[in-house]
This record gives sequence, structure tokens and C-alpha cells, in this order.
Amino acid sequence: MLSALRSSVLRPSSLRAFSTSATRRYDLAKLTLVGTLVREPEARFTKSDKEYMVYTVATTDYPPPPPDSNGVRAPSTSTFHRVLSFSSNQIRYLKTLRKGTKVFVEANYEVREPEPGADPSTPRGQRQIFLRQEAIRILTQPRHSDYSEESTQSSSEESKLESF
Repeated sequence: MLSALRSSVLRPSSLRAFSTSATRRYDLAKLTLVGTLVREPEARFTKSDKEYMVYTVATTDYPPPPPDSNGVRAPSTSTFHRVLSFSSNQIRYLKTLRKGTKVFVEANYEVREPEPGADPSTPRGQRQIFLRQEAIRILTQPRHSDYSEESTQSSSEESKLESF
């Protein structure tokens, strides 16, 4: 009797290869980025005058493409990801970041399909991908010498202007 029960429970037809369960509230799409800030984060405002930040993270596509017929491997390419942040604590933090900072970003990933009947040359007529920041960590600061040269140049320009 137990052998009959065991064989019916472990029958391969009772095992599913994939889930067909319904979507749940807690289903989500997350994206993790490790890359470099292309420019300093920019503050913007919604239609209801709420501040948010927009920044772009460049990542290197890995692995590089395979070698061509001559054995030469093309260089790796970069992908640019536009990330939005709406948290007031994160906004204050993002304002302190500089271009060239290497960051680790966790973001929610949302795809919005084109609106029916919208002009395909407008954003509403195209598929849109939104990355809403959940967390950000600094991995490395940009090289300090890049900014010290800029500040040295601007201070020398200021001193020239003051002499007039």
C-alpha cells in the first residue's frame, strides 16, 4: 500500500517544470547596477512641485563581443541607465555625489508600453523603461586631481577678475 502511494506522489507527471501561479502584490522586477556616474545628479520637479533627482549610470557591457574572423576582439561597449529617485533623504545624499563616482545602485524596474494611437516618434508612442532607485552605495570616489585642477583654474580666473 505504501509503495502505491509513494509511486503516485513521485510520479513525474505531478511535477511542474514552471510556475503557473497568479501574479502577486509582492512580485517585482529589480535591477542592480555597478557603474560610474556620467554627470552630477540633477534636481527636477514633478507637475505637483515635488522634487526628485535624475542621474545616469554608465555600465560596461560584459563580456566583450567574440573575436571576428581576423581574431580581433571589438572593444566592450557601454550602456547608459537613467535612474530616478523620489526619496527626500536620498535626494539630499545624491546632491553630494560628483561625476565619476563609482556606485552600486539597486532600482525597481518598470516597463511602460506605448499608448495606443500615440505618435511613435514621441515618448508616449514608445516603450519606456523606468528605474526607480531603492538604494545607492558609493564604491569609489572620483579621482580628486580632476576636481582640484578645475578648482585651481576657476580660482585663478576669479583672481584675474578681482584684479580688474
